[in-house]
Amino acid sequence: MDPTHHRIDYTSGTLDDAEASADPIEQFRLWFADAGRVVERDPNAMTLATVGADGRPSVRIVLLRGYGDDGFVFFTNYESRKGREIEANPHASLLLFWAALERQIRIEGTVSRVSEEESDAYFSLRPLGNRLGAWASPQSREIPDRQFLAARVDEFEARYGAAPPRPQNWGGYRLRPESIEFWQGRADRLHDRLLYRRGTSGWARVRLAP
Repeated sequence: MDPTHHRIDYTSGTLDDAEASADPIEQFRLWFADAGRVVERDPNAMTLATVGADGRPSVRIVLLRGYGDDGFVFFTNYESRKGREIEANPHASLLLFWAALERQIRIEGTVSRVSEEESDAYFSLRPLGNRLGAWASPQSREIPDRQFLAARVDEFEARYGAAPPRPQNWGGYRLRPESIEFWQGRADRLHDRLLYRRGTSGWARVRLAP
């Protein structure tokens, strides 16, 4: 496929000022519900962008595990690259893109750890294999081969059986949004973009040029 000539015109929807909610969290809820009905796999997948102490950005896909007025939650190894970068620089951004709906949401803000109780509660809901994997994987570190992971899983399964506790280096983060932008694809690349910015008295909304 030649990417130069691959083009799709976006015509599936609109994002009108009069119809959009004044509250971006409510608008997120509406769009996320639409994605849950239309997107067949991982509608909660989102890109997380962080910047390390060296100023170099990095991105990866994580899964949204909760959201509300206080922010957007995901879980990971605190000693992974993203965890180390968040500790060095708590400013980060999220992107959710749903091609089937021709929509994306950009979220920017600051990240902090959720409480240990919240991390414990979510960890207990994970499948056993995932919980053992959290113990076995030194995320983002070099390992000799795949067998290294398999041996580590066996080691922790023998140690903890079916009830491994949450590792202290694994848990949740919450991004508290300072801005949220909703993007709806439109024909001729004249897309709809509504940007919400958090102020001292609440959220203010503006329309951006595509």
